[in-house]
Amino acid sequence: MELEIYNCSIHKPCCLCLGMASAITSWSEEDFSCSICLEVFTSPVTIPCGHNFCRTCITKFWEEQVKYKCPVCNKIFDTRQDPQVNTLLSELAAQFRMSVRVKEQPFVESAEVPCDVCTGTQLKAVKSCLVCLISYCQTHLEPHQRVAGLKKHRLVEPMDLLQRIQERKLKIKEIKKLKSTAKQAEDLIIELEQEMEDLTNRSSEVKQLSHTEDHLHFLQTFRSLKNPPSTRDWTAVELHEDAELTRVQQYEVDVTLDPDTAHPNLILSEDGKQVHDGGVGKVLPDNSKRFTKYAFVLTWQSFSSGRFYFEVQVKDKTLWWLGVVRESINRKDETMCTPEMGYWSLAYNKDGLLFTELQKVGVFVDYDEGRVSFYDVEARVHIYSATDCTFTDPLYPFLYPGLHVGGKNSAPMIISPVNQTD
Repeated sequence: MELEIYNCSIHKPCCLCLGMASAITSWSEEDFSCSICLEVFTSPVTIPCGHNFCRTCITKFWEEQVKYKCPVCNKIFDTRQDPQVNTLLSELAAQFRMSVRVKEQPFVESAEVPCDVCTGTQLKAVKSCLVCLISYCQTHLEPHQRVAGLKKHRLVEPMDLLQRIQERKLKIKEIKKLKSTAKQAEDLIIELEQEMEDLTNRSSEVKQLSHTEDHLHFLQTFRSLKNPPSTRDWTAVELHEDAELTRVQQYEVDVTLDPDTAHPNLILSEDGKQVHDGGVGKVLPDNSKRFTKYAFVLTWQSFSSGRFYFEVQVKDKTLWWLGVVRESINRKDETMCTPEMGYWSLAYNKDGLLFTELQKVGVFVDYDEGRVSFYDVEARVHIYSATDCTFTDPLYPFLYPGLHVGGKNSAPMIISPVNQTD
């Protein structure tokens, strides 16, 4: 098992850590267990005598004691200690917990359904979601067992027909929308042709009247011709300028934010649909997925083929950034966030006046054609497209809600369901 360990101060591999990483597979759960709760460490701290405990466990233990002592060696301290989280041990415990979780799960075999979320070696799916139309292994199923909104989704035994069902549902929606658009266009054409016929007839009548020498007949007939036939004000009719957005909206996918990727400053909603900057960094176990330089967060879901579309509400925000990134981007160090580095994105800064303020942004990706497009959902117009892109990794939607400073930019970014009446 490969394990990447980081020095807590500079986030680079150190010799000691790499040596420990090579031996982790031979360690037992006891090596990573708190001697108070007997569970794998959660936010472990080291007290002066060298013994390790969960921060909550040792704090509660000392609250119940007259003297502050170590529960293992009984060494007594003159004053109550305030130990900080041991980031190295915390990382090791997190990696050990994950390794145990993965080892306990079966890998997919022939005639079995694979997990659609796993990258690299796929684990065996234990459930399929009829709402998400995705199959999950035990690890990736966890949000459906914890998040209130996802708990309502209908889970069934693993199915290998979900992708085919999804493709056919999208095709039905697309055909129905095209049919509706065609019917409306047909009705407008009929109405326009009728008005053209009425106006042509009226023009012919006026032309004939202009040649009459019977002045009494002219006056009597002119009264009925002086007012043109009733017609529609066609300047007020929108002739489907939003047809492109309507088409790509048929590829809507249900995505939720992955807390394991979120920068420590970010606050995620329970249902994984909203994110905002909390102002201060939380103490979280670092891992290879988590952003530590930029305050980004990715979704659980990734895409490596076909087309997908999602919408994000950015109403009342003064700074935001969103788009898609490839899986292999650098999440720990400062980097140029360009397509060459794996970022295809759109940013907004109210002070920078890059473009007018938006309420909701739509993002469409055609993986196979190498295209990423952005839309103003409220105005139903196209903003920008990156074309001729080369995608080699799975792509993840990402959000950056911007810093919350002095009450400004406190509104969350919200992953919203598509509403074609916007």
